Amino acid sequence: MWNRFKRLLRSIFGGMIERAEDPELILQQVIRDMRDKVPQMNENVAHVMSTQKLLEKEIQTLERDITEFDAKIKAAIKQGRDDIATTFISAMQEKQTALERSRVQQVAAKKASDQAIRFRDNYILQLKKRQAEAMQLVSESRRARMQEQLSQAMASFQLGDEAGTFDEMRDKVARRAASAEARMELATSGVDNQIAEIEKEALSVQVQDTLLAYKRQMGLVKEEQPAMPSAISKDESTVQSEKTLGPSEKAPALE
Repeated sequence: MWNRFKRLLRSIFGGMIERAEDPELILQQVIRDMRDKVPQMNENVAHVMSTQKLLEKEIQTLERDITEFDAKIKAAIKQGRDDIATTFISAMQEKQTALERSRVQQVAAKKASDQAIRFRDNYILQLKKRQAEAMQLVSESRRARMQEQLSQAMASFQLGDEAGTFDEMRDKVARRAASAEARMELATSGVDNQIAEIEKEALSVQVQDTLLAYKRQMGLVKEEQPAMPSAISKDESTVQSEKTLGPSEKAPALE
């Protein structure tokens, strides 16, 4: 039961962590962590190199002391002071022993320093390589996220969410346009509209008749000229013209 409970907890929290993980943010954090290690590595390399430098200076000092003791030993022997020469020889031997020890340590320190520098350089090279790879992975992650969004949008069209709305609105607009067209056709084909067309045609005929009467009165139209199909007789034209012009605007009688 305990194992099953632990497995349940791992599945729950593991799923939550996996959903919360953002590859782009994690990669950027990894690169930052690697960069933060570079100063510490430089500090370690500097410490190793400082040990090597100290040993080199110590070797130089011991070599100088040995040279000085050698000169002092020779001077004491020349003066017949073997006791002093013996003391200088003992001190010089101690310096020689220290010199050999320092040289061994200096070789080891130089080796350690070279290894530290090489390790630091390899780390920086790996850092640059990982950084370039991380940038590529971040780009791929962004492209994958964009593709996921596009696929979700396409899936919504396939499932009929937005697509269904567009189709519904398209049908509604089409029905409204068809209804308006039908109403317009009914309005223009009614009896009232036909009567209005007839009245308009009658008014046009009346205007043409009045115009013809004026032309005859002014002698612009000869009597033998055939009348228009819709024209009426001379007297009727005069009467019609008087009706049209009114009592105060009657046309003068023809000669």
